[in-house]
Amino acid sequence: MVFALGVNIIQAKPRTSRYELWWAFAHPFAALKVKKIYKKTSKLYDENSLKVKLDAYPSGGKLDAFRHAFYFAAFAQKIKPKKVLKLGKAHEKTNYLDFKKGKQEDGFAADSLSCEMDLLNNEVGVRLGRDNKKLSLEELKQKVLELVTVKDGIYYILRDKEGRFIDCNNNVIDMSIYKGKWHIPKCIAGFKAQLEIE
Repeated sequence: MVFALGVNIIQAKPRTSRYELWWAFAHPFAALKVKKIYKKTSKLYDENSLKVKLDAYPSGGKLDAFRHAFYFAAFAQKIKPKKVLKLGKAHEKTNYLDFKKGKQEDGFAADSLSCEMDLLNNEVGVRLGRDNKKLSLEELKQKVLELVTVKDGIYYILRDKEGRFIDCNNNVIDMSIYKGKWHIPKCIAGFKAQLEIE
């Protein structure tokens, strides 16, 4: 079913929630564009060189931040920003539903700050795509990479050198204590600029 988007917008794993379906039914032409753009963008995202340049964290790291910013920048080149952001919110509602069902995303259970990070990076991507409509996807990818590699260019969750999550005081978080918890005292790093999407 084309309105089911055929893919989960920013994951390799196919699944579509009622929230994403509602978005697709409300915006059928945008949904068709998303599906087309997703396929093209995925070819550029699925390069191993990105893990070398950024990190290998599929959840909460700079690779994750790149994925959100890149896909949403690509969507915003062709689709109205508000519609794209609504899709991102629908996706994060899906993550919350999965959390309640005990499902994982990229090997991790969703949590409140991971979802907040994703939404913030979606906004960064949408602003970039809106302001650079004529760039090719390869050029857009390079723009997003510049953002990710510049200090405070995107949002990501802090970890220590061993890859363990830390709080904003640099204390390692014992994740076993927070199993099944939505609120975990992780710390989001990144710039705090107000992003106004019109």
